Amino acid sequence: MNIVVSNVKGGVGKTTSAIYLAAVAASGSKWRPVALVDADRQASSAEWLEQDPIDGVELIEAPSERTVVRALDKFDGTVVVDTPPGDERIVRAAILRADAVVIPTRAGGVEPTRVLATLQMIPKDIPCGVVVCAARLGTNDLAVTVEEWAEAQVPVWGVVPERVGIAAGPGARLHREGLEEYARVFKRAQKR
Repeated sequence: MNIVVSNVKGGVGKTTSAIYLAAVAASGSKWRPVALVDADRQASSAEWLEQDPIDGVELIEAPSERTVVRALDKFDGTVVVDTPPGDERIVRAAILRADAVVIPTRAGGVEPTRVLATLQMIPKDIPCGVVVCAARLGTNDLAVTVEEWAEAQVPVWGVVPERVGIAAGPGARLHREGLEEYARVFKRAQKR
């Protein structure tokens, strides 16, 4: 199963989402290996896993179109790909090999146009869903964001509370609430 985490905008929670999804996949996968492919030249996922390895997750650095394709085609197991912002060639190469695409975003701001640009790159036969990251629960921005995606017929696969995003990052332990929410996202991605 290839799960690609993508949004053409940076700073929306792609790396955090990829780390959590890989951790969830590894916790439920006793027989199939799990790989986290860091396709971003910034190597944030790689840095995170080097500082705080996750049992059962193999790191593959693949910061080019060629290396990400090779990683997705050759790894036998669950693969989660952390894509870079703005590198359309790498993003397209990963998306075309995806079984599901997770699109992290935030509530409000310029986020919808970037999500729509990402959605345009995803073939119609590949399931995808939005995950609202660093969400301030109970706010109008969040309610409007979820409503707008519902009206646009874009599934919202998860809402990750702000406290999970704040607790994230290299050297920080994975937040229990984040693992629970991303487990729900992972199950939705699997229902392809």
